[in-house]
Amino acid sequence: MKSFDYSRAVAAALIGMAVFGTAPAALAEVKDYEFQLVDQTVKTGADKIVTVRLLNKKTGKPVPDAVIFATRLDMAPDGMQEMVTKVASVPGGEPGTYKFKANFSMEGRWQLSLGAKVQGETGTVESKLVVSAQK
Repeated sequence: MKSFDYSRAVAAALIGMAVFGTAPAALAEVKDYEFQLVDQTVKTGADKIVTVRLLNKKTGKPVPDAVIFATRLDMAPDGMQEMVTKVASVPGGEPGTYKFKANFSMEGRWQLSLGAKVQGETGTVESKLVVSAQK
């Protein structure tokens, strides 16, 4: 009778190791995602488009259908955090790319801050990208 209980315990332990031992390797974390600028520069002026790509760093594949809920564009890299402009999402583009329209009123470095939720992940993907506005 004891050998029966022992074999059941070993089988349960092996099943548990198989199920729970591989789960963390299969799941990604928010640190495994990053935003990248498609173009590092933009022309100064109104209604200019900035395109970013959200990538899974482990697979190198773009991540479609993320929910971007936080955007901010300011001139913090040039020491002018108070120089803020509105950012609006623009539809269209390839899967995994996200477009934003903004007014780049002057030349310099602009910081695009983004916050996004990736489906199936807990936590927020946050990024600060620097775009150079030129005439």
